[in-house]
Amino acid sequence: MKGHMMRRASIAQTTEAMTGGRVARIYTLTNSHGVQARITNYGGILLSLDVPDRRGRMSDVVLGFDTLNQYPKDSPYFGALIGRYGNRIARGHFMLDGKTYTLPINNKPNSLHGGTIGFDKKIWNSRPITFANGVGVDLRLFSPAGDQGYPGNLNTRVTYELTNSNELRIQYYATADKATPFNPTHHSYFNLKGAGSGDVLGHILKLNASRMTPVDSTLIPTGVLQSVKGTPFDFTSPHAIGERINVTNTQLKYGAGYDHNFVVNGMRGVLRMAAHVEEPTSGRMMDVYTTEKGIQLYTGNYIDKLNGKDGKTYLRRGGFCLETQDYPDAPNHKNFPNSILRPGRTYRQTTIYRFSAK
Repeated sequence: MKGHMMRRASIAQTTEAMTGGRVARIYTLTNSHGVQARITNYGGILLSLDVPDRRGRMSDVVLGFDTLNQYPKDSPYFGALIGRYGNRIARGHFMLDGKTYTLPINNKPNSLHGGTIGFDKKIWNSRPITFANGVGVDLRLFSPAGDQGYPGNLNTRVTYELTNSNELRIQYYATADKATPFNPTHHSYFNLKGAGSGDVLGHILKLNASRMTPVDSTLIPTGVLQSVKGTPFDFTSPHAIGERINVTNTQLKYGAGYDHNFVVNGMRGVLRMAAHVEEPTSGRMMDVYTTEKGIQLYTGNYIDKLNGKDGKTYLRRGGFCLETQDYPDAPNHKNFPNSILRPGRTYRQTTIYRFSAK
């Protein structure tokens, strides 16, 4: 990379005490170009991610807080690993193999992101890892049967890898001893100008998605797969995120902006590009690759003057999320891709956030 001497990738480890006597580990990953990611085993949270602009100047491009104790009470899932089930399950109920299961209602009237104490609020077992092309963190979590109402004992492993190709690669694995819905995701809020540098409405977005899953007024999918053509949801060619966000549209009204799942073109299980984002003033670009079938675009519509890192205030639409996932509420929709992990099977997913500048 221009302007940067190549160096060896490295990993450093510190700890931070939290209320309640918990102690979390923080891993600082630095690749050969000086790109740096800080990850904690509390919630698997990506605390910061410093990437260069077109002039080689580094900025942290993910929203978050200065201390871990702010995350349990203030965070709208900043940077967290989400599970057991990312996104919403209607009214906190689903039926599986003839039995009805009840989940916590934490986003009335629905269950959101795994319930009141999801993966984002757990201390994961963790260790640093090194590999030929970078450094990373291996995270593991045991979720017992009945955790947040979900069936089966579940073992989850997630690896974060910061590569020397300026990629943040996230790989997920899981097994269960009883059938259970499983749909993990990563929930960073990105601002390629730099966290706390205003809104993201000028970012240019392209999605490899010709369909989306429209929702009802509670943001639960109707079950239809709808073409985006001719709608404000058509990002098959590049558009500024804010270009159509305030037009009169029932779906935008329901989400108070974009908070919708898009159907990624191509075959589920095959790694392919899902999104490309450019920020014109900095030149920073981000490509998202995934093996998942869906990707949720959320534009920070409910952020409201949050006190973030480095004394900065995060305003409405100060970050966007691109959450790779199965479809929301899939356990309640037979026509949606199957999101049930069964005994004897291993869940696998790969998502990559790749950074560059022009």
